[in-house]
Amino acid sequence: MEVLREHGEEEEEEKQVFVISNELQDLEEKLSEIQVHIPNVVPEFDWSSIDTSQLPASYKTNSAKEQMLLQLADNFHRQYAHLCPDRQPLFLHPLNECGVEKFVSTTVRPTLQPYPELYNWDGCAQFVSDYLTMEPLSSPITPPSYLPSPTTILKYQRGNCFGFSVLLCSLLIGAGYDAYCVNGYATREICMMDETREVCPLLEKSKEVLKEPVKEKIKKYAVKPPRDLRSKFELQQVAKKEADIEAAQKKKQKEEEEKVMEAEKPKPDPLYGLRVHAWVLVLSGKREVPESFFIDPFTAHSYSTTDDHFLGIESIWNHQNYWVNMQDCWNGCKDLTFDLGDPVRWEFMLLGTDKPLLLLPEEEEEELADEDLDDFDKEEEEKGFDMPASWVDPIQISRKEFETRCPQGKKVIQYKNAKLEKWAPYLNNNGLVQRLTVYEDPESHTYKTMEPETERTMEFYSETRVDGLQKRVENAKEMTEYFEGRSDFLHYRHTMFGKRTKRAQKLLVNTESNARPILQIKEQFHRNPEKPADEDVAERIFMILEERIMLTYHCKDDYITASKKEFIKRKDVDNKGNKIIMTSDMCISYRVGSFVKNKKLLHLYEMMLKLMEAEKQSRHLVWESETEVLEILKIREEEAAASKLTVSMYDTERNEKSKQQRETMERLMQEERQRQVEQDLDYLAPFLIQMGSTEKMSKWQALRLKEDCLNDFKHRLIDKANLIQARFEKETQELQKKQQWYQQNQLSMTLEDEDAYLTYCSDAMFCIRILEIRLNRHKEMAPQKYIELEEKLCKDPRLAEYLKCNV
Repeated sequence: MEVLREHGEEEEEEKQVFVISNELQDLEEKLSEIQVHIPNVVPEFDWSSIDTSQLPASYKTNSAKEQMLLQLADNFHRQYAHLCPDRQPLFLHPLNECGVEKFVSTTVRPTLQPYPELYNWDGCAQFVSDYLTMEPLSSPITPPSYLPSPTTILKYQRGNCFGFSVLLCSLLIGAGYDAYCVNGYATREICMMDETREVCPLLEKSKEVLKEPVKEKIKKYAVKPPRDLRSKFELQQVAKKEADIEAAQKKKQKEEEEKVMEAEKPKPDPLYGLRVHAWVLVLSGKREVPESFFIDPFTAHSYSTTDDHFLGIESIWNHQNYWVNMQDCWNGCKDLTFDLGDPVRWEFMLLGTDKPLLLLPEEEEEELADEDLDDFDKEEEEKGFDMPASWVDPIQISRKEFETRCPQGKKVIQYKNAKLEKWAPYLNNNGLVQRLTVYEDPESHTYKTMEPETERTMEFYSETRVDGLQKRVENAKEMTEYFEGRSDFLHYRHTMFGKRTKRAQKLLVNTESNARPILQIKEQFHRNPEKPADEDVAERIFMILEERIMLTYHCKDDYITASKKEFIKRKDVDNKGNKIIMTSDMCISYRVGSFVKNKKLLHLYEMMLKLMEAEKQSRHLVWESETEVLEILKIREEEAAASKLTVSMYDTERNEKSKQQRETMERLMQEERQRQVEQDLDYLAPFLIQMGSTEKMSKWQALRLKEDCLNDFKHRLIDKANLIQARFEKETQELQKKQQWYQQNQLSMTLEDEDAYLTYCSDAMFCIRILEIRLNRHKEMAPQKYIELEEKLCKDPRLAEYLKCNV
């Protein structure tokens, strides 16, 4: 019997080992199914790929009334196409973000926002212009085939002109304006949001009111002025001459302005009059609007209804009806009448009680008042089809979104010779929210960094400086300095530099030995009247590498050439230690208009020594100039860094320092609690509680307890792998969004933005790589941990006597 019992126990142990091996294989197979992929470059934004799973049912289906409206729209379009075969198809029911046809009037969702800035039309227009990113139409001559809802456009902060217009119209109608979306034609500059030929609004000069001069009253007893004894004829001739000069100057200025205007005139547009655009029409009447006007949603600018930028209108609509323009647009929008109650000029689709009334003369109004009221009541009974309610959710703009405004908190607008940058409040540490950069001409749109030894120009007040420096122009290879009012008559110094050695580049201390190597120094001097012209130096060149010094003197009167001298420097001692004596070939001179022999060698030797000392002094002055540039740049950086915006400690959303400290403390406390729980954790406790009494445990119960514990541990290992994968996917999605933002804004980004983007991509890729390594390591360590837990269970005193595992 004991032998049979031993054989039975061996079979159970073999069966247990087989089950464990199957569990390990199952665990390894499930972990191997979890894969990670490093993200690649994301393509351009695709509206068809947006997540629509969380949208309401009204976005995905049409109600019975909406389906009837679509049938009415199709019938209306067939009649329109039959009566007007030469007109373009109407923009009636494009697809929304869910691929469902929706009538354009039901896409307008009037909503009043709780912000005072959005109570007026200019605030609404500016918000839409700042908040959204412009997308051009896929085809410039046809309306789009899709029109997302205003809520989706706000969520993704982008849209074409039709999306801009629907959102702006919804806000304006909610604020009480009589606003309409317009489908028409405009110029290329309006359609492409090209403001490079427009003057920045911040630079427009206010029109000054000219005051008429007040005539002084003639006093009765005033002293008479002395008689003017000048010749009237001479005065007339002088005035005539001044008038001719002034007329010539005005004519020249006018010609120059015409040349500039002709040069700045845009090139002919082959699609002129065919470019489709959408904008907003605000009619007079409501909100005390005195005169109807247009609003371009891209730029938030208002225009007169007769402006030349708008070339025609096909149709308009609001949340209640749809009107087709039946007027001729051969002269653009200048001759259009916006009386929507006139059925001859505007064909409406729905006959409702809310349509505008035709403006009638006073005589016809009196005749209409005398008509029988019974006919009027019959007309009231014959009600038309009412527009269904909007399928769009109410437009909600949070306080954070309203304050952030621009996409990613920043927006850049290029104007004529100017660039306007806008930032969200609290985005910059120094509190900067707007910066206007004005350029001298269109070709000078360059960016200058604060790095030393790069291209820059510094201008100084020469009267306040000892050296009389007026301007310093510098780049990587040369530096030019201009002087004024110096006693030595120096007015120009030009220095050429060579490449810095690698050892010098590594040194941080700016010493004269560590400065850039100087190749040549050229100095120019004004005329010193106390010296003869042929002894007064006009230009002095120190050719340091060639060890030569060239002098050019001022020209003497009645001469067109100047005297020159060239000194060739040599060492004072040769290789044998012998002292070198000044020779005639060390100085080459040319003197104009004089047959006097050259000066003695001693005099030339003394002159060369003075020039060598002057060269040493000039090199030192150049090093001082470089040091001054570095000090100025350092001061500028300190000034820029010193102005930091102070955020209240009670502003928990923006005070990053306190927010990070709070999050760090919470994370440390959570980690400490988790560590304590893990230390006190009894891995068998939950299963022992389920089993109940453990005083009399059978071998089968012990095996079952072990199996349940191992299965639970296996599931926790798989859950941890899934958690790491979820974090990996989240980091990947954020990187893809950042890459997509970079592709959309890379043309208008500065070097700081590009550096920040590259830094973010580097950090994100590092995090993604770490998560990938952690997941792979978890896959490798999970089977080992599983085996270690099995060994712990076999050694556990509560199960050891029942299991008797061969460890």
